[in-house]
Amino acid sequence: MKALQYLAPGKPEWVDAPVPKLKEGEVLLQVEAAATCPHWELHFMAGESIVPGMMMRWPQPVGKPGHEGVGRVAALGPGVTAFGEGDRVALWRDQGLEHEGCFAEYVQAHESNLIQVPDHLEAAKLASLELAMCVQSSFDQILRIFPIEDKRFGVSGLGPGGLVALQLAKANKAREVVVFDPVEQRRELAIQLGADRALDPLEADCFPHDRFSSEAMDLSIDCTGLSPAVEFLMDRTRDLVALFGVLREEVRFGFKHWCDALHLLGYGPQTREAAEAALAHVEAGQLDLSPLISQTLPMSDYLEGVSLLQKKQAIKVLFIP
Repeated sequence: MKALQYLAPGKPEWVDAPVPKLKEGEVLLQVEAAATCPHWELHFMAGESIVPGMMMRWPQPVGKPGHEGVGRVAALGPGVTAFGEGDRVALWRDQGLEHEGCFAEYVQAHESNLIQVPDHLEAAKLASLELAMCVQSSFDQILRIFPIEDKRFGVSGLGPGGLVALQLAKANKAREVVVFDPVEQRRELAIQLGADRALDPLEADCFPHDRFSSEAMDLSIDCTGLSPAVEFLMDRTRDLVALFGVLREEVRFGFKHWCDALHLLGYGPQTREAAEAALAHVEAGQLDLSPLISQTLPMSDYLEGVSLLQKKQAIKVLFIP
């Protein structure tokens, strides 16, 4: 089979590789399409892990860093009971740094990492289900503390995660969804996806700097991982700021946040229940993952796709083997 492999930092190649052999509980997935996770793509090109402080080894397993994929079950390993040959499935969670990825014609996956998906939905609406699960996991945490219904909800950062978050806020019946991003095209897309207001956080006085006012957001989620963006929300949100973006910098939490109990919520566990909830939103038409896909390319044109991400000319790229 053909597969992508990072032989060294910044050096992905389209290589020949053996079709994976199946272990207990694994299926062979014939990949229909796989989407980029921009943070992983850009970190792999720089030779870094998305996880702060984690060492990377080279060459990487074939197919990495692809972990958002949809396809058909081509073969069953010993003991598989959840699926049959021909079933259409998607990965609902990353299988780990040491596991082969889905930037390949075939990838083996443990049945516990897969979820059955509808035949009638196009690949662009399903390939990024793993991302939707990740964002839904943050929403599950928020909902354990505060309801979202009838609240003013803020989203910082309109990359893939932020565009999913604004749709989940609307699906959870937020009264108003206010989104923040300095890129005009992404703000325009956010409005198309249901945001009530899309603002440039770099503009002075774009939103009242007072978490105690009636105009403050009730709840917010940061999808950047950048301390200025997190602190921007903390200064304008009354009850809770959830951190979805991978945090690499210290965040200043002071008296104005301590006073009147602002909740700062870190990221929690990823669950199959979150994946099922995200898929239910997709099937109900409340969550559309296809607008996140800016370009569809052959997998052999991987470098072209990454270049689009580096130039911020694409939100996500969908690769077809």
